[in-house]
Amino acid sequence: MAIIFLGILSRKIEIIPFCFGDLLYAVMIYCIVRIVFTHSKAIYVILVSLLICYGIEFLQLYQAEWIVKLRETLFGKYVLGQGFLWSDIFAYTFGGAIAFFIEKIVLKYNTNQG
Repeated sequence: MAIIFLGILSRKIEIIPFCFGDLLYAVMIYCIVRIVFTHSKAIYVILVSLLICYGIEFLQLYQAEWIVKLRETLFGKYVLGQGFLWSDIFAYTFGGAIAFFIEKIVLKYNTNQG
């Protein structure tokens, strides 16, 4: 929930770089995929989460009337986005990598503590 709150907040406060919300979006997707695939390797989780993020971003190139109308809703705006940007792809990649490495560091730390 904190990631969602910070992501939305990043769109409302102008001093926060715009791509920070996209980075947090990738972290959120990574966390959701991790929850669904609890026993999977982290490399699988990052690949699935990045495929989801990239898929949603490339879907923004599709401009059929029904999906344009859906993007005008609050759900569509925050989940499907407004328009394709290569900078979003880079932000998703960086956000996914951050989540991946945090998980690897935390798991290594927890494993060594046992």
